[in-house]
Amino acid sequence: MSTPEQEVEYRQHRFSPPPGATEIFLVRHGESAPAKGDNPFELVDGQADPDLAPEGRDHAERVGRRLADERISALYVTTLRRTPQTAAPLAAKLGLTPEVEPDLREIHLGEWENGLFRRYTYEGHPIVEQLWREQRWDVIPGAETMESFGGRIRAAIGRLAAANPDRRIAVFTHGGVIGEVFAQASAAKNRFAFLGADNGSISHLVVSGENWMVRRFNDTSHLQSPFG
Repeated sequence: MSTPEQEVEYRQHRFSPPPGATEIFLVRHGESAPAKGDNPFELVDGQADPDLAPEGRDHAERVGRRLADERISALYVTTLRRTPQTAAPLAAKLGLTPEVEPDLREIHLGEWENGLFRRYTYEGHPIVEQLWREQRWDVIPGAETMESFGGRIRAAIGRLAAANPDRRIAVFTHGGVIGEVFAQASAAKNRFAFLGADNGSISHLVVSGENWMVRRFNDTSHLQSPFG
Protein backbone atom coordinates (compact mmCIF):
# COMPACT_ATOMS: atom_id res chain seq x y z
CA MET A 1 0.00 0.00 0.00
CA SER A 2 1.52 3.33 -1.05
CA THR A 3 1.95 6.14 1.45
CA PRO A 4 0.94 9.69 0.60
CA GLU A 5 3.80 11.80 -0.64
CA GLN A 6 5.02 14.25 2.00
CA GLU A 7 3.79 17.75 1.34
CA VAL A 8 6.55 20.17 0.38
CA GLU A 9 6.83 23.25 2.60
CA TYR A 10 8.03 26.55 1.24
CA ARG A 11 9.35 28.68 4.06
CA GLN A 12 9.90 32.40 3.89
CA HIS A 13 13.29 33.40 2.55
CA ARG A 14 15.92 34.50 5.05
CA PHE A 15 18.48 36.99 3.75
CA SER A 16 22.07 35.94 3.26
CA PRO A 17 24.75 38.01 1.53
CA PRO A 18 25.47 37.06 -2.09
CA PRO A 19 28.77 35.26 -2.76
CA GLY A 20 31.64 37.73 -2.75
CA ALA A 21 29.65 40.44 -0.96
CA THR A 22 31.00 42.53 1.89
CA GLU A 23 29.07 43.29 5.06
CA ILE A 24 29.92 46.71 6.43
CA PHE A 25 28.98 47.89 9.91
CA LEU A 26 29.08 51.69 9.82
CA VAL A 27 29.57 53.04 13.34
CA ARG A 28 29.09 56.70 14.10
CA HIS A 29 31.76 57.89 16.52
CA GLY A 30 30.83 58.50 20.14
CA GLU A 31 29.73 61.93 21.29
CA SER A 32 32.55 64.44 20.88
CA ALA A 33 33.52 67.32 23.15
CA PRO A 34 31.27 70.38 23.09
CA ALA A 35 32.26 73.41 21.04
CA LYS A 36 33.24 76.49 23.05
CA GLY A 37 33.85 79.90 21.56
CA ASP A 38 36.90 80.60 23.72
CA ASN A 39 38.49 77.17 23.17
CA PRO A 40 38.37 76.18 19.48
CA PHE A 41 39.07 72.64 18.36
CA GLU A 42 42.33 71.65 16.77
CA LEU A 43 42.11 71.34 13.00
CA VAL A 44 43.24 68.48 10.72
CA ASP A 45 43.39 69.53 7.06
CA GLY A 46 40.99 72.34 7.90
CA GLN A 47 38.46 70.14 9.73
CA ALA A 48 37.59 70.24 13.42
CA ASP A 49 39.20 67.41 15.37
CA PRO A 50 37.65 67.24 18.87
CA ASP A 51 38.30 64.47 21.37
CA LEU A 52 35.52 62.22 22.54
CA ALA A 53 33.48 63.54 25.45
CA PRO A 54 33.14 61.26 28.52
CA GLU A 55 29.75 60.17 27.15
CA GLY A 56 31.47 59.31 23.87
CA ARG A 57 33.97 57.04 25.61
CA ASP A 58 31.03 55.20 27.15
CA HIS A 59 29.51 54.88 23.67
CA ALA A 60 32.80 53.39 22.44
CA GLU A 61 32.86 50.76 25.19
CA ARG A 62 29.27 49.76 24.45
CA VAL A 63 29.98 49.47 20.71
CA GLY A 64 32.98 47.27 21.51
CA ARG A 65 30.88 44.90 23.57
CA ARG A 66 28.11 44.81 20.95
CA LEU A 67 30.36 43.95 18.00
CA ALA A 68 32.94 41.74 19.72
CA ASP A 69 31.24 38.50 18.58
CA GLU A 70 30.18 39.55 15.08
CA ARG A 71 32.99 37.81 13.11
CA ILE A 72 34.56 41.11 12.05
CA SER A 73 37.72 40.73 9.98
CA ALA A 74 38.95 44.32 9.68
CA LEU A 75 38.45 47.76 11.21
CA TYR A 76 38.63 51.12 9.47
CA VAL A 77 38.76 54.66 10.86
CA THR A 78 39.15 58.15 9.42
CA THR A 79 41.80 60.85 9.85
CA LEU A 80 39.77 62.51 12.64
CA ARG A 81 40.65 61.20 16.09
CA ARG A 82 37.15 60.69 17.39
CA THR A 83 36.87 57.65 15.10
CA PRO A 84 40.00 55.75 16.27
CA GLN A 85 39.06 56.65 19.84
CA THR A 86 35.65 55.06 19.29
CA ALA A 87 37.18 52.01 17.59
CA ALA A 88 39.77 51.42 20.34
CA PRO A 89 37.71 49.15 22.66
CA LEU A 90 36.65 46.87 19.79
CA ALA A 91 40.18 46.83 18.36
CA ALA A 92 41.51 45.70 21.74
CA LYS A 93 38.91 42.94 22.04
CA LEU A 94 39.58 41.62 18.52
CA GLY A 95 43.34 42.16 18.46
CA LEU A 96 43.03 44.17 15.23
CA THR A 97 44.81 47.38 14.21
CA PRO A 98 42.40 49.80 12.49
CA GLU A 99 43.32 50.96 9.00
CA VAL A 100 42.79 54.58 7.96
CA GLU A 101 40.40 55.39 5.10
CA PRO A 102 40.78 59.17 4.59
CA ASP A 103 37.89 59.46 2.14
CA LEU A 104 35.35 58.48 4.80
CA ARG A 105 36.10 61.61 6.84
CA GLU A 106 33.23 63.97 7.55
CA ILE A 107 31.87 66.52 5.06
CA HIS A 108 34.09 69.62 5.05
CA LEU A 109 32.01 72.54 6.28
CA GLY A 110 34.18 75.35 4.92
CA GLU A 111 33.76 78.58 6.88
CA TRP A 112 31.55 76.78 9.39
CA GLU A 113 34.18 74.39 10.69
CA ASN A 114 35.52 74.46 14.25
CA GLY A 115 32.19 74.34 16.00
CA LEU A 116 30.46 77.09 14.05
CA PHE A 117 28.00 74.67 12.46
CA ARG A 118 26.83 73.62 15.93
CA ARG A 119 26.54 77.24 17.04
CA TYR A 120 24.65 78.42 13.97
CA THR A 121 22.31 75.44 14.12
CA TYR A 122 21.51 76.29 17.74
CA GLU A 123 20.96 79.96 16.85
CA GLY A 124 18.74 79.20 13.85
CA HIS A 125 20.96 80.78 11.22
CA PRO A 126 19.07 81.32 7.92
CA ILE A 127 21.64 79.27 5.97
CA VAL A 128 20.81 76.29 8.18
CA GLU A 129 17.20 76.60 7.10
CA GLN A 130 18.36 76.83 3.46
CA LEU A 131 20.56 73.76 3.93
CA TRP A 132 17.62 71.63 5.04
CA ARG A 133 15.30 73.09 2.43
CA GLU A 134 17.70 72.44 -0.47
CA GLN A 135 19.29 69.27 0.97
CA ARG A 136 22.78 70.51 0.13
CA TRP A 137 25.80 70.98 2.39
CA ASP A 138 27.42 73.35 -0.07
CA VAL A 139 25.05 76.22 0.67
CA ILE A 140 27.49 76.79 3.55
CA PRO A 141 30.23 79.21 2.40
CA GLY A 142 33.32 77.31 1.32
CA ALA A 143 31.86 73.86 2.08
CA GLU A 144 32.70 70.77 0.06
CA THR A 145 30.40 70.31 -2.91
CA MET A 146 27.79 67.58 -2.82
CA GLU A 147 29.28 66.07 -5.97
CA SER A 148 32.76 65.86 -4.44
CA PHE A 149 31.44 64.49 -1.15
CA GLY A 150 29.17 61.89 -2.75
CA GLY A 151 31.88 60.80 -5.16
CA ARG A 152 34.56 60.23 -2.55
CA ILE A 153 32.14 58.33 -0.31
CA ARG A 154 31.07 55.99 -3.13
CA ALA A 155 34.68 55.42 -4.18
CA ALA A 156 35.76 54.63 -0.61
CA ILE A 157 32.95 52.14 0.00
CA GLY A 158 33.76 50.50 -3.32
CA ARG A 159 37.44 50.15 -2.39
CA LEU A 160 36.66 48.62 1.00
CA ALA A 161 34.22 46.16 -0.54
CA ALA A 162 36.69 45.14 -3.24
CA ALA A 163 39.37 44.53 -0.60
CA ASN A 164 37.07 42.46 1.65
CA PRO A 165 34.98 39.95 -0.34
CA ASP A 166 33.01 37.49 1.80
CA ARG A 167 34.03 39.35 4.96
CA ARG A 168 32.49 41.53 7.64
CA ILE A 169 34.19 44.83 8.44
CA ALA A 170 33.48 47.71 10.81
CA VAL A 171 33.95 51.30 9.67
CA PHE A 172 34.09 54.02 12.32
CA THR A 173 32.99 57.20 10.65
CA HIS A 174 30.73 60.26 10.88
CA GLY A 175 27.05 61.22 10.78
CA GLY A 176 27.21 63.03 7.45
CA VAL A 177 29.02 60.10 5.85
CA ILE A 178 26.51 57.54 7.11
CA GLY A 179 23.66 59.72 5.87
CA GLU A 180 25.24 59.95 2.43
CA VAL A 181 25.95 56.21 2.21
CA PHE A 182 22.36 55.28 2.96
CA ALA A 183 20.90 58.00 0.74
CA GLN A 184 22.91 56.53 -2.13
CA ALA A 185 22.08 52.94 -1.19
CA SER A 186 18.35 53.66 -1.16
CA ALA A 187 18.36 56.15 -4.06
CA ALA A 188 16.52 58.52 -1.74
CA LYS A 189 15.16 61.64 -3.40
CA ASN A 190 15.68 63.38 -0.08
CA ARG A 191 19.50 63.57 0.15
CA PHE A 192 19.28 64.09 3.93
CA ALA A 193 16.76 61.29 4.53
CA PHE A 194 19.27 59.33 6.61
CA LEU A 195 21.00 62.25 8.28
CA GLY A 196 20.97 62.11 12.08
CA ALA A 197 22.42 58.70 12.99
CA ASP A 198 23.01 58.79 16.75
CA ASN A 199 26.46 58.86 18.30
CA GLY A 200 27.59 55.28 18.86
CA SER A 201 24.92 53.87 16.55
CA ILE A 202 25.53 50.93 14.22
CA SER A 203 24.21 50.77 10.67
CA HIS A 204 24.59 47.73 8.41
CA LEU A 205 25.22 47.75 4.66
CA VAL A 206 25.83 44.84 2.29
CA VAL A 207 27.81 45.65 -0.86
CA SER A 208 27.76 43.28 -3.83
CA GLY A 209 29.38 44.95 -6.81
CA GLU A 210 27.36 48.04 -7.65
CA ASN A 211 24.45 46.82 -5.54
CA TRP A 212 24.25 48.35 -2.05
CA MET A 213 21.71 46.70 0.25
CA VAL A 214 20.42 48.34 3.44
CA ARG A 215 20.12 45.86 6.32
CA ARG A 216 19.72 48.19 9.31
CA PHE A 217 20.09 51.86 10.14
CA ASN A 218 20.84 53.63 13.43
CA ASP A 219 20.75 50.59 15.72
CA THR A 220 21.19 51.91 19.28
CA SER A 221 19.97 48.94 21.30
CA HIS A 222 23.42 48.58 22.89
CA LEU A 223 23.20 52.16 24.13
CA GLN A 224 20.01 51.44 26.09
CA SER A 225 18.41 54.53 24.58
CA PRO A 226 14.61 54.78 24.50
CA PHE A 227 12.81 55.69 21.31
CA GLY A 228 12.74 59.42 21.04
